Amino acid sequence: MSEDDDIILAELNDEDLVAQMFDDLYDGMKEEIEEGVTILLDRGWQPYQILTEALVGGMTIVGADFRDGILFVPEVLLAANAMKGGMAILKPLLAETGAPRVGKMVIGTVKGDIHDIGKNLVGMMMEGAGFEVVDLGINNAVEAYIEALEAEGADILGMSALLTTTMPYMKVVIDTMVEKGMREDYIVLVGGAPLNEEFGKAIGADAYCRDAAVAVETAKTFMARKHNQASMS
Repeated sequence: MSEDDDIILAELNDEDLVAQMFDDLYDGMKEEIEEGVTILLDRGWQPYQILTEALVGGMTIVGADFRDGILFVPEVLLAANAMKGGMAILKPLLAETGAPRVGKMVIGTVKGDIHDIGKNLVGMMMEGAGFEVVDLGINNAVEAYIEALEAEGADILGMSALLTTTMPYMKVVIDTMVEKGMREDYIVLVGGAPLNEEFGKAIGADAYCRDAAVAVETAKTFMARKHNQASMS
């Protein structure tokens, strides 16, 4: 970023700066996002306010346009990378202030499957929506999922598969959760090219998500429901 760009961002009022950050996120401008976050912190904004209003607000637009076919995977990955730059500054501050979290997700590709582009995109979009994400990577056995869910105090399990031969392993994981009496403690979302809604229902998942944008919307809906139930009990 040039010195001139610094001056331009610093001269914007708060409302215009946030609007500019929306544009910069959309265009995948990581350095500009980092600069915007730093300026807002210097102006006394709370870390959680920056996360929700500037970063999550901007990624919501990215997610909607991805869902509607206006943006494509490479552009969304750039936007998510820019958001991660801003999050790197905010994360330690959020931890200090004990900011509320939207939810926590454990995500990973199932045993026998080494495809991870879709999974990575979901993870990035979930972080962009304010979720905490624990990515287990590829080729995960049931034990890895169970262990991570319990150790991380997660709310959501996300499983991905790109091969028809590895899809059935999702049922193995869900059945094991049922056997251990822990299935009802977690929201289970599944996705991947060969899956569909019927498959998701058949294996006992809470929802099938056809892409990353849908995964974020679905996770938000389930978490809102979970919070409402908790407040009523």
